[in-house]
Amino acid sequence: MTEINTADSARGRLLHAALGLFAHQGFTKTSTREIAESAGTNLAAIKYYFGDKAGLYRAVFFELQSKPEEEIRRYGGEALSLRDALRGLYLGFLEPLKQGELTTLCMKLHMREMLEPTGLWSEEIEQGIRPMHEALVRVLCRHVGVAQPDEHITRLAVCVAALGVHLHVGRDVTDALAPALNNAPDAFDRWLDALVMYAEAMVAAEVQRRATG
Repeated sequence: MTEINTADSARGRLLHAALGLFAHQGFTKTSTREIAESAGTNLAAIKYYFGDKAGLYRAVFFELQSKPEEEIRRYGGEALSLRDALRGLYLGFLEPLKQGELTTLCMKLHMREMLEPTGLWSEEIEQGIRPMHEALVRVLCRHVGVAQPDEHITRLAVCVAALGVHLHVGRDVTDALAPALNNAPDAFDRWLDALVMYAEAMVAAEVQRRATG
């Protein structure tokens, strides 16, 4: 996830202000005047940097997250062991959590986009999520020992990724049920070790399933 430079950049202040307003109110209910006032700029700045409200919304939605190719480099290398590939995968989920409010707002924005679609979520699936899913499928094929993915490999990839996704969408629930899991000094490292262990167990179960028919 990309940090927003708000110190000396009108563009950065607009991105930060728009993220908060879009996340809480949605695209339709947020006005460019509100965004400009919150950012301490004028309406002309939105036109200058982004063209219009839709251009600003698009920038907020896509610029504040890591590029798919950057994430895939963490876990997609053919020479990586399964454990190292999984560590790379889950680091991609865990590191944004260190950014606190920024990550929370980005998650809220994505959830709102799913509920009140403008078309960007479909684009995100095709340009962001699909390439990362397909890279994970290739990793699992290598380590399960199959040449081509089938429904079991695809299901396994969804389950492996879901462990990381839940850290974001279920963070409030985890904080309520077991706050120490997220707030302990070594929480990050403990989550990383646990996620890798659980995912390794899922891969081992699939290998065993195939071996026993």
